[in-house]
Amino acid sequence: MQADKGTYKFQRMSTLAERIKSARNHAKLTQKALALKVGVEQPVISQLETGKNLQSAHLPKIAHVCGVNAIWLSENIGPMTGSRAVDSNVSDARQPVESYRYPVISWVAAGAWAEAVEPYPAGFSDRYEFSEYDSKGAAFWLEVKGDSMTSPVGQSVTEGTLILVDTEAEVVPGKLVIAKLPDSNEATFKKLVNDGGKLFLKPLNPAWRIEPFNEDCRIVGVVVRALQKF
Repeated sequence: MQADKGTYKFQRMSTLAERIKSARNHAKLTQKALALKVGVEQPVISQLETGKNLQSAHLPKIAHVCGVNAIWLSENIGPMTGSRAVDSNVSDARQPVESYRYPVISWVAAGAWAEAVEPYPAGFSDRYEFSEYDSKGAAFWLEVKGDSMTSPVGQSVTEGTLILVDTEAEVVPGKLVIAKLPDSNEATFKKLVNDGGKLFLKPLNPAWRIEPFNEDCRIVGVVVRALQKF
Protein backbone atom coordinates (compact mmCIF):
# COMPACT_ATOMS: atom_id res chain seq x y z
CA MET A 1 0.00 0.00 0.00
CA GLN A 2 2.85 2.38 0.76
CA ALA A 3 4.30 1.78 -2.70
CA ASP A 4 0.97 2.73 -4.29
CA LYS A 5 0.87 6.00 -2.35
CA GLY A 6 4.42 6.81 -3.34
CA THR A 7 3.66 6.14 -6.99
CA TYR A 8 0.60 8.38 -6.87
CA LYS A 9 2.61 11.18 -5.28
CA PHE A 10 5.29 10.94 -7.96
CA GLN A 11 2.74 10.96 -10.75
CA ARG A 12 0.95 13.94 -9.28
CA MET A 13 4.18 15.90 -8.99
CA SER A 14 5.10 15.03 -12.61
CA THR A 15 1.76 16.48 -13.72
CA LEU A 16 2.38 19.61 -11.65
CA ALA A 17 5.85 19.92 -13.16
CA GLU A 18 4.36 19.83 -16.65
CA ARG A 19 1.84 22.54 -15.74
CA ILE A 20 4.57 24.79 -14.36
CA LYS A 21 6.52 24.44 -17.60
CA SER A 22 3.37 25.06 -19.66
CA ALA A 23 2.66 28.20 -17.61
CA ARG A 24 6.18 29.49 -18.20
CA ASN A 25 5.93 28.79 -21.94
CA HIS A 26 2.55 30.53 -22.00
CA ALA A 27 4.21 33.65 -20.57
CA LYS A 28 7.13 33.27 -23.04
CA LEU A 29 9.66 33.39 -20.22
CA THR A 30 12.93 31.58 -19.74
CA GLN A 31 13.54 29.79 -16.45
CA LYS A 32 15.92 32.59 -15.47
CA ALA A 33 13.39 35.31 -16.31
CA LEU A 34 10.60 33.55 -14.41
CA ALA A 35 12.86 33.02 -11.38
CA LEU A 36 13.73 36.72 -11.35
CA LYS A 37 10.06 37.76 -11.41
CA VAL A 38 9.07 35.21 -8.73
CA GLY A 39 12.02 36.13 -6.52
CA VAL A 40 13.83 32.78 -6.43
CA GLU A 41 17.01 31.34 -7.92
CA GLN A 42 16.85 29.78 -11.40
CA PRO A 43 17.60 26.23 -10.08
CA VAL A 44 14.34 26.39 -8.07
CA ILE A 45 12.32 26.76 -11.28
CA SER A 46 14.34 24.00 -12.93
CA GLN A 47 13.69 21.64 -10.02
CA LEU A 48 9.98 22.46 -10.02
CA GLU A 49 9.72 21.71 -13.74
CA THR A 50 11.48 18.39 -13.35
CA GLY A 51 9.54 17.31 -10.27
CA LYS A 52 12.63 17.29 -8.08
CA ASN A 53 11.26 20.01 -5.80
CA LEU A 54 8.03 19.40 -3.84
CA GLN A 55 7.87 23.04 -2.75
CA SER A 56 4.46 24.50 -3.63
CA ALA A 57 4.66 27.82 -1.79
CA HIS A 58 5.86 29.56 -4.96
CA LEU A 59 2.88 28.45 -7.05
CA PRO A 60 0.64 31.49 -6.39
CA LYS A 61 3.39 33.88 -7.50
CA ILE A 62 4.27 31.72 -10.52
CA ALA A 63 0.61 31.68 -11.57
CA HIS A 64 0.37 35.45 -11.18
CA VAL A 65 3.56 36.14 -13.15
CA CYS A 66 2.63 33.72 -15.95
CA GLY A 67 -0.97 34.93 -16.21
CA VAL A 68 -2.58 31.56 -15.51
CA ASN A 69 -5.22 30.47 -13.02
CA ALA A 70 -3.68 29.57 -9.65
CA ILE A 71 -6.13 26.74 -8.99
CA TRP A 72 -5.34 25.23 -12.40
CA LEU A 73 -1.62 25.38 -11.68
CA SER A 74 -1.82 23.90 -8.19
CA GLU A 75 -4.72 21.45 -8.49
CA ASN A 76 -5.33 21.04 -12.26
CA ILE A 77 -8.87 22.36 -11.80
CA GLY A 78 -10.51 24.47 -14.50
CA PRO A 79 -8.87 26.11 -17.53
CA MET A 80 -5.28 27.32 -17.63
CA THR A 81 -6.40 30.88 -18.37
CA GLY A 82 -9.66 32.81 -18.39
CA SER A 83 -12.87 31.76 -16.66
CA ARG A 84 -15.00 28.65 -16.74
CA ALA A 85 -17.88 28.50 -19.19
CA VAL A 86 -21.31 29.40 -17.83
CA ASP A 87 -24.81 28.51 -19.01
CA SER A 88 -25.87 30.57 -22.03
CA ASN A 89 -29.06 31.71 -20.27
CA VAL A 90 -27.06 33.53 -17.61
CA SER A 91 -26.56 37.07 -18.87
CA ASP A 92 -24.57 38.70 -16.10
CA ALA A 93 -21.79 36.39 -15.03
CA ARG A 94 -19.47 37.59 -12.27
CA GLN A 95 -15.89 38.28 -13.27
CA PRO A 96 -13.54 35.48 -12.22
CA VAL A 97 -11.62 36.09 -9.01
CA GLU A 98 -7.98 35.05 -9.07
CA SER A 99 -6.97 32.80 -6.19
CA TYR A 100 -3.63 32.38 -4.48
CA ARG A 101 -2.65 29.45 -2.28
CA TYR A 102 -0.84 30.01 1.02
CA PRO A 103 0.40 27.53 3.66
CA VAL A 104 -1.22 27.17 7.08
CA ILE A 105 1.54 27.10 9.70
CA SER A 106 1.94 26.88 13.47
CA TRP A 107 2.44 29.78 15.85
CA VAL A 108 5.91 28.46 16.70
CA ALA A 109 6.86 28.50 13.02
CA ALA A 110 5.51 32.03 12.73
CA GLY A 111 7.55 33.07 15.75
CA ALA A 112 10.71 31.78 14.09
CA TRP A 113 9.93 33.63 10.85
CA ALA A 114 12.08 36.67 11.63
CA GLU A 115 15.16 34.48 11.97
CA ALA A 116 14.34 32.17 9.03
CA VAL A 117 16.92 32.05 6.24
CA GLU A 118 14.47 30.61 3.72
CA PRO A 119 10.76 31.59 3.90
CA TYR A 120 9.37 28.18 2.91
CA PRO A 121 11.78 25.35 3.80
CA ALA A 122 11.02 21.78 2.67
CA GLY A 123 8.19 20.23 4.66
CA PHE A 124 7.08 23.68 5.85
CA SER A 125 3.39 22.84 5.73
CA ASP A 126 1.06 20.07 4.60
CA ARG A 127 -2.06 22.27 4.62
CA TYR A 128 -2.95 25.16 2.32
CA GLU A 129 -5.86 27.60 1.94
CA PHE A 130 -6.79 29.93 -0.92
CA SER A 131 -7.39 33.68 -0.93
CA GLU A 132 -8.02 36.31 -3.59
CA TYR A 133 -5.34 38.44 -1.89
CA ASP A 134 -2.12 38.83 -3.92
CA SER A 135 0.58 39.17 -1.26
CA LYS A 136 3.41 41.68 -1.46
CA GLY A 137 5.83 39.14 0.01
CA ALA A 138 5.84 35.64 1.44
CA ALA A 139 2.52 35.00 3.19
CA PHE A 140 0.90 32.32 5.35
CA TRP A 141 -2.24 31.49 7.30
CA LEU A 142 -2.46 31.15 11.08
CA GLU A 143 -5.37 29.71 13.04
CA VAL A 144 -6.30 32.04 15.89
CA LYS A 145 -6.20 30.44 19.32
CA GLY A 146 -7.46 31.89 22.57
CA ASP A 147 -9.73 34.90 23.10
CA SER A 148 -7.22 37.77 23.32
CA MET A 149 -8.55 39.24 20.06
CA THR A 150 -12.23 38.60 20.79
CA SER A 151 -13.97 41.86 21.62
CA PRO A 152 -17.52 42.35 22.97
CA VAL A 153 -17.90 45.40 20.70
CA GLY A 154 -16.41 46.59 17.43
CA GLN A 155 -13.60 44.75 15.66
CA SER A 156 -13.24 41.15 16.86
CA VAL A 157 -11.37 38.06 15.68
CA THR A 158 -12.60 34.89 17.35
CA GLU A 159 -10.75 31.66 18.15
CA GLY A 160 -10.58 29.31 15.17
CA THR A 161 -10.50 32.08 12.58
CA LEU A 162 -7.82 31.71 9.90
CA ILE A 163 -5.85 34.92 9.42
CA LEU A 164 -3.63 35.60 6.41
CA VAL A 165 -0.29 37.25 7.21
CA ASP A 166 1.68 39.21 4.59
CA THR A 167 5.29 39.50 5.73
CA GLU A 168 5.99 42.52 3.50
CA ALA A 169 2.78 44.53 3.88
CA GLU A 170 3.22 48.05 5.25
CA VAL A 171 3.38 48.13 9.06
CA VAL A 172 1.65 51.18 10.55
CA PRO A 173 -0.15 51.83 13.83
CA GLY A 174 -3.77 50.73 13.69
CA LYS A 175 -2.99 47.51 11.79
CA LEU A 176 -3.49 44.02 13.17
CA VAL A 177 -0.07 42.41 13.24
CA ILE A 178 1.78 39.22 14.07
CA ALA A 179 4.73 39.96 16.33
CA LYS A 180 7.50 38.08 18.10
CA LEU A 181 8.11 39.04 21.72
CA PRO A 182 11.64 38.56 23.09
CA ASP A 183 10.52 36.27 25.93
CA SER A 184 8.48 33.84 23.80
CA ASN A 185 9.21 31.26 21.13
CA GLU A 186 5.75 31.78 19.60
CA ALA A 187 4.26 34.62 17.63
CA THR A 188 1.51 36.79 19.08
CA PHE A 189 -1.52 38.39 17.39
CA LYS A 190 -2.24 41.98 18.45
CA LYS A 191 -3.16 45.44 17.21
CA LEU A 192 -0.24 47.84 16.82
CA VAL A 193 -1.11 51.17 18.43
CA ASN A 194 0.68 54.46 19.05
CA ASP A 195 0.12 56.14 22.40
CA GLY A 196 2.05 59.30 23.18
CA GLY A 197 4.71 58.53 20.61
CA LYS A 198 5.28 55.00 21.95
CA LEU A 199 4.22 51.78 20.26
CA PHE A 200 2.20 49.06 21.98
CA LEU A 201 0.73 45.67 21.07
CA LYS A 202 -2.89 45.86 22.12
CA PRO A 203 -5.30 42.90 22.39
CA LEU A 204 -8.88 43.58 21.24
CA ASN A 205 -10.13 41.82 24.36
CA PRO A 206 -9.97 44.40 27.22
CA ALA A 207 -9.39 41.59 29.73
CA TRP A 208 -5.90 41.04 28.30
CA ARG A 209 -2.95 43.30 29.05
CA ILE A 210 -1.25 45.61 26.56
CA GLU A 211 2.37 44.75 25.72
CA PRO A 212 4.96 47.49 25.11
CA PHE A 213 6.64 47.26 21.71
CA ASN A 214 10.37 47.86 22.15
CA GLU A 215 13.52 47.31 20.12
CA ASP A 216 13.61 43.60 21.06
CA CYS A 217 10.19 42.93 19.50
CA ARG A 218 9.86 41.92 15.86
CA ILE A 219 6.94 42.41 13.49
CA VAL A 220 6.52 39.20 11.50
CA GLY A 221 3.80 40.54 9.22
CA VAL A 222 0.46 42.30 8.84
CA VAL A 223 -2.88 40.49 8.95
CA VAL A 224 -4.58 41.19 5.62
CA ARG A 225 -7.47 38.69 5.51
CA ALA A 226 -9.58 36.64 7.90
CA LEU A 227 -11.41 33.42 7.07
CA GLN A 228 -13.98 32.05 9.49
CA LYS A 229 -14.57 28.29 9.30
CA PHE A 230 -17.98 26.87 10.25
